[in-house]
Amino acid sequence: MSLFGSSGIRRVADRELLEQALRTGISVGKTRRSVIVSTDTRTSRDAVKYALISGLLSSGCKAYDADILPTPTLAYAARNFDSGVVITASHNPPEYNGIKLWNPDGSAFNSAQREQVEQDIYNDSLVVSSWNKMQCIESYNGAIEEHMERILGDFHPVSNVSVVVDCGCGAASLITPHLLKQMGCKVLNINSYPCISQSRPSEPTAENLVELSRVVKTMRANLGIAHDGDADRMMAIDDEGRFITGDKLMALFCQELKPKKLVTTIDASMAIDELGIEVVRTRVGDTFVSEELKGGGDFGGEASGSWIFPKVSFCPDGIYAAAKLVQMVEQKKLSRMVDNLSSYYMLRDAIPIDRELMGKIEEKLTTLNPLSVSTIDGIRLSFNNGWVLVRPSGTEPKVRITVETKSAERTEMFYNTIVALIAACKKSRSRDIGTEI
Repeated sequence: MSLFGSSGIRRVADRELLEQALRTGISVGKTRRSVIVSTDTRTSRDAVKYALISGLLSSGCKAYDADILPTPTLAYAARNFDSGVVITASHNPPEYNGIKLWNPDGSAFNSAQREQVEQDIYNDSLVVSSWNKMQCIESYNGAIEEHMERILGDFHPVSNVSVVVDCGCGAASLITPHLLKQMGCKVLNINSYPCISQSRPSEPTAENLVELSRVVKTMRANLGIAHDGDADRMMAIDDEGRFITGDKLMALFCQELKPKKLVTTIDASMAIDELGIEVVRTRVGDTFVSEELKGGGDFGGEASGSWIFPKVSFCPDGIYAAAKLVQMVEQKKLSRMVDNLSSYYMLRDAIPIDRELMGKIEEKLTTLNPLSVSTIDGIRLSFNNGWVLVRPSGTEPKVRITVETKSAERTEMFYNTIVALIAACKKSRSRDIGTEI
């Protein structure tokens, strides 16, 4: 069974995760002499962190504890070490935790590196160093200041920009509000203090950002910024209080950055293809976008809110993205920029299923007579003026559905068809199990 999903190891924080953390530390420490470690704000952070650090130290590796940091801040700090590790489950519910592994250039461990760690986790004969080669923990301070200095070096001071910042009580609370103030913004904070009790669900979706939208409208702010728990994501609210989808944000960033080559995921809007730039699509997950960017590309992102700026790091950096968006808003109203984009009609949803059903679902989907089929990640069906993607989640026991067409009615029709097809497959599966029993 694969331990790594689309963004590291992630599961409910339990004995098994602690054992995996210990073995991950031993595995990483075998070949690296120095590793920096941080966490997000979850209650299980220290338990998992110290299990991992124990593995690092027992393998003879020097471990540096940076305490609570946003993931992109840790990834930037990793340039001074052989590796970086973040204990986080990103946007998952608070009972989850996980492990993200980073190279010194800010890229996530690639498939070969992940495979080696996974083999070591399952290796019962995994050994540790002798007592006289085991190391001690050192604290590491200054990562936030270093990251802020790097970001501020790319932006001029702004004026007359008011922004409401919602960090979801996550790690971004330690940096984003302070960064934007240093840029010259008038900042109003909500949920922007590190706390073990999440004030809202961590994922920065429209449903979870109702309060942010209300405050932006009430205060007549220029925009709202929202992060997930570890700040590798950034989403936004415009000056009219409207949630901006990740696909529209991607288009806005592309218009501003003017990349020659964009790397994005298979579920990104077809509106991207109208921007006159080279578009390369990967499997869903920032790890795969990062891997592709290392081979060339000026900007990378995915509609979930992950934005990668290769000149800084190959890690998604929601904090840098926030600074970039603020600079854009100084020049033009965010609502006006959004309204000038091409409009398509998209629906995204997730349905709990057993992974064993994916094969049957894919088989049924091909009966819809698509113009073309892609199996880069799940199954993507292309039709005239639209497409459908059905793929298993990389972090949860769900199937994720994305439908996009040029009309609301056609999008809803495709969506209802897919949901009915999945329901039929689940019902058929239940009958089969009943027969077997």
